[in-house]
Amino acid sequence: MPEPLETRPRGSPAWNLLLIIPFIALLWVPFYNSVEPSLWGVPFFYWYQFAWVFVTSGLIVLVHRMTG
Repeated sequence: MPEPLETRPRGSPAWNLLLIIPFIALLWVPFYNSVEPSLWGVPFFYWYQFAWVFVTSGLIVLVHRMTG
């Protein structure tokens, strides 16, 4: 039987700061507003944002495991 949430040890809330990385990386549009370098014919503007979907998902899982 799992322990109640109140008695479970929690990780450092500093792990939550990792979630700021994708926010900043996608908020600064002039950084990735270009066609080159393309990846398999897909402009950088599109594949950069799509790659962050997977990176952000990984970061969310990591933060959840470290703090939960």
